[in-house]
Order: sequence, then structure tokens, then C-alpha cells
Amino acid sequence: MKFTLGWLKDYLDTDAGVKEIADRLTALGLEVEAMQNPAADFAPFTVGLVREARPHPDADRLQVCTVETGSGVVEIVCGAPNAHSGLKGVFAPAGTLIPGSGTVLKKSKIRGVESSGMLLSERELGISNEHDSIIELPADAAVGAAYADVVGLDDPVIEIAITPNRQDCLGVHGIARDLAAAGVGRLRPLDIAAVAGSFASPLGVELRFDAATADACPYFVGRTVRGVRNGPSPDWMQRRLRAIGLRPISALVDITNYMSFAYARPLHVFDADAVAGGIHVRLSRPGETLVALDGNEYTLDGAVTVIADDDGVLAMGGVIGGEPSGCTADTVNVFIESAVFDPVRTATTGRRLQIESDARYRFERGIDPEFTAPGCDEATRLVLEICGGEASQPVVAGAMPHWRRTFPFRASRVHRLGGIDLPETESHRILTGLGFTVEGDGEVARVTPPPWRPDIDGEADLVEEVVRVHGFDNVPAVSLSRPGGIPAPILTPLQRHVRTARRTLAVRGLLEAVTWSFTSARLAELFGGGDPDLRLVNPISAELDVMRPSVLPNLVAAVGRNLDRGATAIGLFEVGPTYQSGRPDGQGRTAAAVRQGDAYPRHWSAARRPVDALDAKADALAVLANCGIAPDSVTAAAGAPAWYHPGRSGTLYQNPRQPLAAFGELHPRALAALDVKGPVVACEVFLDAITDRKKKGTARPPLDVADLPTVERDFAFVVDTTVAAGDVLRAASRADKLVQSVSLFDVFDGRGVPDGKRSLAIAVRLQPRDRTLTDQEIDAVAGRIVAAVAKATGGALRG
Repeated sequence: MKFTLGWLKDYLDTDAGVKEIADRLTALGLEVEAMQNPAADFAPFTVGLVREARPHPDADRLQVCTVETGSGVVEIVCGAPNAHSGLKGVFAPAGTLIPGSGTVLKKSKIRGVESSGMLLSERELGISNEHDSIIELPADAAVGAAYADVVGLDDPVIEIAITPNRQDCLGVHGIARDLAAAGVGRLRPLDIAAVAGSFASPLGVELRFDAATADACPYFVGRTVRGVRNGPSPDWMQRRLRAIGLRPISALVDITNYMSFAYARPLHVFDADAVAGGIHVRLSRPGETLVALDGNEYTLDGAVTVIADDDGVLAMGGVIGGEPSGCTADTVNVFIESAVFDPVRTATTGRRLQIESDARYRFERGIDPEFTAPGCDEATRLVLEICGGEASQPVVAGAMPHWRRTFPFRASRVHRLGGIDLPETESHRILTGLGFTVEGDGEVARVTPPPWRPDIDGEADLVEEVVRVHGFDNVPAVSLSRPGGIPAPILTPLQRHVRTARRTLAVRGLLEAVTWSFTSARLAELFGGGDPDLRLVNPISAELDVMRPSVLPNLVAAVGRNLDRGATAIGLFEVGPTYQSGRPDGQGRTAAAVRQGDAYPRHWSAARRPVDALDAKADALAVLANCGIAPDSVTAAAGAPAWYHPGRSGTLYQNPRQPLAAFGELHPRALAALDVKGPVVACEVFLDAITDRKKKGTARPPLDVADLPTVERDFAFVVDTTVAAGDVLRAASRADKLVQSVSLFDVFDGRGVPDGKRSLAIAVRLQPRDRTLTDQEIDAVAGRIVAAVAKATGGALRG
């Protein structure tokens, strides 16, 4: 919402400067987003007097003008047809940035004649598209004076952010009301006198709704004005509209725009001669069309509130007008419409047809129903004053919708809910200043919100208004008392695991990426998604039209973008949400990591090798370990999701029915869909699966340190090629309580090993507890290890 300081002071009697007003607006919750003074932008431009204009010696359409600038006399070559002796125009010296073109004006020779500046048109000055002639200033403008001062542009423009509940501040008068309640001046009385009509309106209005749809347009006020002249609007109105970014069009259109921004009262003016029969407000019929004022043709369904005549639709109520009944320079008779439209239906229509308009923006937030008739009177007054003509008597259809509601208000609740001590009289003064009606004294008063505040819905909202106007900065900071000496946990287990996973993967040399929670439907189906409930109705991009089932598509796409820019040895991770279904339990939290390129940087001390599935497995195991899942309790098995390479991937689990992680090399088909060069390895750790496991306590285990030397023994088992190495390691580790660790150090299936078999060599470390082990005791443990492996896997010691 934009407005100028001078516009605000039409309704607010104050001596406050723009800085003080801006600070108070922000304190009131109307956050100031920008402030600009057009006078600063137009500072280089001054009034120049053309002393003489003579033909250019070498160009028929050019003139050489001798211009007095106030600081000297210069010659300018000018092609404007209206340049003549005695003209006062806008002079720009050499070195000035021209707003309309964005170029810096230079001293130059034009057809052999030196030109030291420029006389500007409106387009060159950036205030309109008019470029047929240069600007002519009033004859009494002082030569050398600032152009901004001469035309009254020294008026700062303030832009504020409007929250959805403050539709009353979509008009300058509403902003002035808030400032007056906060003590920044006095609100000037809004004196809108009823305009008397001299004849009966030839156009009648009929509301054609049933009981179920009567709220679409419960109240309509209009009147005819005949004999108008639709020329340009006055300079003061054009300046204000231009200052807030609106282009002046014509007096009738500018008046409706002015009413929207001055009073938050959208209106529409129809060309009365283009209306056939009477005006009917009804719901649209399926298939009806309207060519709107934006030049687009819209096909309507049966749920749009329309203003129609006997021939068809004239406008979409509360959204946009129609082109056939719009006002033009030839319009002489008009019908002014001021109505109340249902906010929900207005918003639904605008979203479905993708129409953005100032009227829709206000109606869908709710307008002041009591200002319907006064708004029509004020618009009529402006039309008569600017365009002339004669007004009819008002035409009224429907009735004022019920808006009154009263709430109890206890002044003590200001302290209870807002944390400030205010006298009852001050609370009542603030509410009264905002337009609320306060009845009764004592502990409980009765407060009726004004019609322009439909967002007020109870006592808590009244307290908020009091605290807001009094000032949130005046709420004292009070520390919360701690009920006990030991604080309760703040983070949930899942939140802790998210942080742990992020730290773990970063420590392992991966860089964190933050990608969209969306992906394309094509990739979603490739990575296990495709649920129609997860498709977005209004995606931000055609390639981001569904919630992602996995983090990997976006991460791998990021790898591809880095490869395209020459990066090598790429490692990225992300911890974020994934979506499997549209049900409440369909969202999960996943820690995913991808690697591409060499496993180690190029270095003289180590051989280079490409990343493989075991690097991804190590990433997953590191996350699980730091989240409390011991690596030796995790089983690796085949059966990773379909987007992994079937022979170079696996899953990690403790319970086969609930995998903890998946890892491996990505399938070439998945990489081809993402247009990324492989191989790429990845892992996904399902943090929800870790969190869902039964909690075994938070206390640390006792320190277990032995001072006796360890004993190491190597074993080589011949097993079937279908036997997983993890099964051998697990069986050996559980064979005896003296076994401290087991590791695989060799795999062999060459000469001496039968077909269908392979040799797995493991190193076992034994840790004595109370005494040094004898050879007989070591042999006994070794025998139990061999027996345990043979029972679990069918393997035998290699001869």
C-alpha cells in the first residue's frame, strides 16, 4: 500500500515529519517497507526559458533553441514541434541521467550544431508515455527553479506492508485513523454530504439471488450521472496516482482508483449508454463469457457474481469490469456502482481465473459495508466536480448486511494478556480512537467493533488493539520463572538425530545442500513416488509439480550442475523431508548423501580411485553410529530400492521389516533421466526409523578399559558365494564374550577354492578381562569361533 505524505495529511492534522510517521507506522504493525521523495529523483531538472527558437541550418525538422537556465545561457538542438520562443520547459544539463531512457545525457554535435542539454518530454522524464512534444510549464514558473517544486512533486511516498487482517488500512483514511489513535495528530472529520439527485435513474438494479446465495451481493447502491465530459483528471489527482504507481487514464477511471486508495472503497463506473435494459446482479451461467478491462476474454462457470444487463455480463462483481461497458472519451452518461460482494466468492473467482486487481484485493479481505452509500456520494461529487453533468437520485437494492457484534472487555485483561498496566480510561480511549464503541464502566465494558474491522472476533483481539496502539516497545521484558532446577529436554529425539546426521556428514567431507521439497512427476515416479495426492495444484514451476518422495533427485541434479561447471570429486548431503503419501503419516525425515568422482583428492601419498558403493555404506553407517545404532548390530543385505544399481547396492537394518538405510551406486537409468554422468553413489538414512526404535535410556555406559594385552588370530573360511560377509563377521563376534572385534581383511575365489565358493579371511581380536590367556584357552575360543561360523553359514576353515 503506497500513499504520499500530503495525501495522508488531507485526513490527519499533524506537524509530524515523515521519519516520525514512518517509525510510528511500523510500531503500529503497518511496517514501512520503503520511503521515497520524488523531488530527490527530479533534483537535476530545472525550469528553462526558450529565449529564441530558430530553424536548424541543416535539418528541416530540428530547431536550435537558445535556453536561459538560471545559471547561464545554452544552445539546445530540439526536435519537438511545440518548441517556440517564450516557452518554459524542463531543462536537463549535460551529465544528467534521463529517467525514461536510462542514458546519461552528453554534450554533442547534432548535424554540426553543438547541443548542451535537453528539453524533456513526459516520457523522457518517466512520468507518462507522452513523447510527441516537450513539457510546457506555467508562464509564472521561475527560471532556474527546481521542476519538482514547480509541479508539487516534493511529497514523500511511503509504502507499507498490509497484513491480511488490516483491510481497513488499504485506504489512506484508515491509516490516518490508526496514527491519530496513536497520538500522531488529530483525525480530521470525514464530512461526506449526500448528493441530491435531480431526476430518477433510468437504470434500475435488481438482485437475482435465492436464499442460499443472497450473500454474494447483499447490498447495492448506484446512480446515473448524465452529460459528463470524460477528459483528463486534475493535476493533483494525477500526481497522487502516479506517485503510488498508477497510470492516469481518464477522469472517470482515475476517480474510481482514487476512491479505492483513499477510502478502501472499490467502485465501478459503467457507460450507461452501453447497458441494455436494467442492471441485474446474479450468479453467472456456465459458459458465459466476458471481455474484461485487461483485454482478456474469460469463460465463467456458475459460481461467479456478475453484474449483467438484458444482453449478458457487464462485469465480474468485486473483481474486474468489462470492456464493452467501460468508459471512453466519448462517454457522456455513466452509472456509478457501489456494492458489497462476498469476500470468499470474490477470492475464489479471482484465483480460479487468475485475475489480480485492486478491487479483488480489497473485496476479498472485506470492505466497510456502512461506507457503501457515502462512497457512492463521494464518487458522484468528484464526477460532478471534475466531469460536470447532472446526478440522478440513488438506486438502492438489497439491505445493509448485519455486521454488528459486541464483546465484553475487561481492562484487567490488558495486563493479563498483553503484559502492560494501563488505566481503564486509556484502554477505552484507544479503542474509541480506532472507531470502536465502548459502553459501560467498571470491570466489564461492552465493546462494538466498527464496520471496517471484521477481523475483530473476541476480547483477545480487543486487547491486541490496545497493546498495538500503546506500543509493543512499551511491553516490559520479563523473564520466565524456572519451576525446577533441572530443565526438561527441549529437542525431540528426531530433532537430535537431524542435527547429529547433519554434523556427521559434514565431518565426513560432504557439503550441505538445501533443495526444493518438490520435484517433477517424472522423477518422482522413478524414485518411488507418483501418489496423485502429492501433486501440487499451483506449482511454482512445471518441473516442480509434485512433493518429492526422495531427497536424491534434487541432490543428484545439483551434482550435475556442478559437473557442468567443471567441478570434480563432488560430495553433497541434505537432511530434509520426504513424502510418500498424502496421509498424515506419509511424511518422513531422511538424511541423504551423494558422491561423484574420486574418493580421495589427488595426492602423492595415496592412489586415486573412484567412489564406490562401500563409500556410501560408510556414510550411512557413520550416521547410524552417531545416532546410537552400533555398526556391529546392523545387517547389510541386498534389496535396495529400484533407483539403485541392483548388483552394487544394499540395505542396512536391524529388523528386516524396517530398513534403517539404503546405499549403493545409482542405477544408470536414474542418472540418464537426470542427465548426470556416473558413476554416482548415494545413501539414504531414514531418521524416522531410528527414532521409532524403543528407547534404551540416555545414560552413558560404564567405562570398560582392560589393562591386559589383546590377542589376535586370523581365520579363513570357505563359504558359498551366496553367504554375506556380514553373516560371518556376526557369527564370529558372538562366539565368545572374549571377542572384542572382528574385521574382514581378504576375499579370495581363485585357484584352490572350489567353484561356487569363496574364501573370507577375518581378523579376530580377543580381550582378556582378569588374567592373561593360556594357549589352551585361546585354542578353545578359536574352536568356538569356527563352530559358530560353521553353524551360521555352513563354512569351514580353509585348508
